[in-house]
Amino acid sequence: MSSNITIIGNTTRDPELIFLNSGQASAKVSVAVNRRWINKRTNEPEEKVSFFNVVAYGKLAENIATSIPKGSRVVVTGRLEMREWETENKEKRSVIEIIAEDIGASMSFAQVNISRNATNINSGTTEQEYSF
Repeated sequence: MSSNITIIGNTTRDPELIFLNSGQASAKVSVAVNRRWINKRTNEPEEKVSFFNVVAYGKLAENIATSIPKGSRVVVTGRLEMREWETENKEKRSVIEIIAEDIGASMSFAQVNISRNATNINSGTTEQEYSF
């Protein structure tokens, strides 16, 4: 069973780009999603903010790192994954992350200029890659 998710929110920090031992790029970013509603009892507006850790790999990670600064309104699609590890003190930890399949600028509150990345003819890919 797949756990696909789409969120729309604002990045809370600049993306953190690292390169794994394999040489593959990995980017992490946090996205805040605000939910607003009117309390039916008090007729007052209320708000709740949820924070999501988003991880991307490969060319998507590199594009995110150079294109999406803190405060950007983004649309993220991906899948949910739980990552587990053990601390030096043998304490078990876990986190649920969104593994991004795609991230783009939300056009509801901004305009973007799209510039196409240079493609590698030898890579055999016909996929078009864009930077926001």
